[in-house]
Amino acid sequence: MLNVQKRLAAGILGCSPKRVVFDTEKLADIKEAITKSDLRALIEQGAIRSIPARGISRSRIRFAMGQRRKDKRKGQGSRKGAAGARTKRKKSWVNRVRLQRRYIKGLRLAGTVKQKEFVEIYKKIKGGFFRSKRHLELYLAEKGLGGEKK
Repeated sequence: MLNVQKRLAAGILGCSPKRVVFDTEKLADIKEAITKSDLRALIEQGAIRSIPARGISRSRIRFAMGQRRKDKRKGQGSRKGAAGARTKRKKSWVNRVRLQRRYIKGLRLAGTVKQKEFVEIYKKIKGGFFRSKRHLELYLAEKGLGGEKK
């Protein structure tokens, strides 16, 4: 019915014909308008207008980002890289060594490990002998140096 007018108005307004809205009281005037200049005049009068473009809501993304900041949504299905890409081998090694060194330093200060034994264990830690703090505790218990606190 008013498809031509709608298409021309969309061209003038720089939007999709879906967004062009006609004033129902001025439909007779709009029917008469057949040139772009006629339609421009009607747009100025307010008989033809465009409705705002609909955007894409970011509320879901914001919620998800908030959850990720709380260390959620990090399960197996969300992971893309290999384990070494997510936490570098060196970083995990540094953390492990720091933990073990802190632990034996505490034992030395408590007096359960003597200086000579401390140096020996320290060197083993540096060489990557112990897989974890638990492994270190088991080693100390085996040697009778005050690991395994139970």
